[in-house]
Amino acid sequence: MYSRPLLLLFASGSLLCFGTKFDLNAIRSIVRVADPQISPDGRNVVVVVSEANYDANKWDGRLVMVDVASGTKHTLTRDRQSVSAPQWSPVGDRLAFLAQPAGGGKAQIFVMPMTGGDTWQLTRSATGVQQYSWSPDGSRISYVAEDERPKKEGEERHNDSFEVGNNDFLATAAPMPSHLWVISTDGGAARRLTSGAWTLPITHPPSSPASPASWAPDGKSIAIVKTADPHSGDANKTTILILDVESGSTRPLTGRAQDESQPVFSPDGKRIAFWFPREGVNKNVNEIQVAPVGGGEGVSLTRALDRNLTRAIWMPDGKSLLVGGNDGTKTGLWVQPLDGPAHRVELGDVVISGSFWVDLSISRGGALAFTGSEPRRPGELYFMESASGSVKRLTNFNEKTASLELGKTESVEWDCPDHFRCDGVITYPPGFEAGTKYPLVLYVHGGPRAASKAAFSSRAQLLAAQGWVVFEPNYRGSDNRGNAFQAAISNDAGDGPGRDVMSGVDVLKKRGFVDSSRMAVSGWSYGGYMTTWLLGHYPVWKAAVAGAAVTDWIDQYTLGDANVRRASAFGGSPYTGNRMAAYIEQSPITAAVNIKAPTLVLSDTGDYRVTVTQSYKLYRVLKDNGVTTQFIAYPIGGHSPTDPVRQRDIDRRWIDWLTRYL
Repeated sequence: MYSRPLLLLFASGSLLCFGTKFDLNAIRSIVRVADPQISPDGRNVVVVVSEANYDANKWDGRLVMVDVASGTKHTLTRDRQSVSAPQWSPVGDRLAFLAQPAGGGKAQIFVMPMTGGDTWQLTRSATGVQQYSWSPDGSRISYVAEDERPKKEGEERHNDSFEVGNNDFLATAAPMPSHLWVISTDGGAARRLTSGAWTLPITHPPSSPASPASWAPDGKSIAIVKTADPHSGDANKTTILILDVESGSTRPLTGRAQDESQPVFSPDGKRIAFWFPREGVNKNVNEIQVAPVGGGEGVSLTRALDRNLTRAIWMPDGKSLLVGGNDGTKTGLWVQPLDGPAHRVELGDVVISGSFWVDLSISRGGALAFTGSEPRRPGELYFMESASGSVKRLTNFNEKTASLELGKTESVEWDCPDHFRCDGVITYPPGFEAGTKYPLVLYVHGGPRAASKAAFSSRAQLLAAQGWVVFEPNYRGSDNRGNAFQAAISNDAGDGPGRDVMSGVDVLKKRGFVDSSRMAVSGWSYGGYMTTWLLGHYPVWKAAVAGAAVTDWIDQYTLGDANVRRASAFGGSPYTGNRMAAYIEQSPITAAVNIKAPTLVLSDTGDYRVTVTQSYKLYRVLKDNGVTTQFIAYPIGGHSPTDPVRQRDIDRRWIDWLTRYL
């Protein structure tokens, strides 16, 4: 349904047209806002602002500084490629960031004086800089870079054979380890601090950022994470080390050999906070533990919170931490004292950004800066004077989108099977009328350790704009309702989650606005898994879109980047004992012969997370059984396209396919 455009005259005299429908053209104008870094004095926030450049098929990013008091914006960088990771120096006189050098090449550290003067390139790493950290006195920066490959001479230069380990099947060379270096902020040669066949953590998106190096307040030591080797399947073989900067010697913090990450020194240098799964079991929620710097087992501070926490930052007083993670259909923030219960930070309708991470920073005085969205407003920059203060929006980058006719979003809860309480998000079509029946489109989140939240979703709004009710259910395995809910997916990958989703569909049907003869299911990654599972087990669907769908757990274990780490979900390898039956039973491809609904299959050919082999299997089953299908592949690497043109193509095909059959 279209409404008449309306015109508003603002005090400035400018006209704004709104009331128009959200569509593919509207997506072009959405601005991305990320990585907010508040200055030490809390007066300014630097944020990465990116806009789609469809002609060049890339995101043009720049650093923008926002004055907290006035909201005035000042662009700090122009025409720099791949700008990211801004960090203030400890006293706020300089700003560092990563970017490609002017002539191209790998990302390097640049330093910008905030009192005037030219920006200069600090590092010249042959392999590029992955991450970096300022020393407490601002005189040095540590950074992580991949080791260079040994140079081969003579005939051996043609020998590109390599030993396969726990890597994905797309690998064409053995992975190289990444190690820590330190360099003076005045320039000069960098000094290597670590070496060996082991590696510092390497990020394989989508995932949390790799554990940063954390300097001790006295600048004499750094907390790092040692990973046994650079193979992606061994990424959980991690232990926290304390590195002596002068000698390069290391010692373990707790002595554990698995699943430790994200260490952060306390302001007084006496403790280290870090991530660790409850009881050391991977299926459980991630807790925040604290251990004395001298060593010893950590103590969980967040057991009572019972949430999967994906951020922990020390508050300036060193007596508590700010922790965050998914909570219901919001992002929860809590101040967690070292002693006593946590106190929730009230955020209103704002949902903080971050996938497997919470995107915020804290000033020396305890002010908070974060990026987030509201149900009808894409990402913006927000500020709080303290964790007990009120939320203030500092930017209006996406005012144009917020002025459009958007669907109403609301959260819903229901009792789902096995005594669980489930939740999800409904987005109604603009002009929704109670008593009218609408097609229902499920848009199922991936992960599964993730959650659908009452934030702005361009895809949900795009689907709703077609006149459909959009339902984003959170099923067991989601990380938003505590340990029991999250862990219940172990060795029950599809049946339990499937019953959760369908019980939610039944709740919506009872509200009287669902046309049960026109229902579709769709999703990407584990959302693609749930799509194909539901297609094969519930014959109620009119159409489907399966993006990067997990269809075969054997392929996930054997070929994907997580490979052997998948075994924990099934109790062990499919090739040992009698576990093969469970892998097969819980693979949607096993029941794919039951699929009747027209299904669009989407995948990257170079997807290391969910291998394209699984999409081929689904396509072949559908074709051989006469089911209407189409398989669209993108000849790129990665788990999903990140460039604007291919993202637009996915949105267009998603809408066109469902329109055809709904």
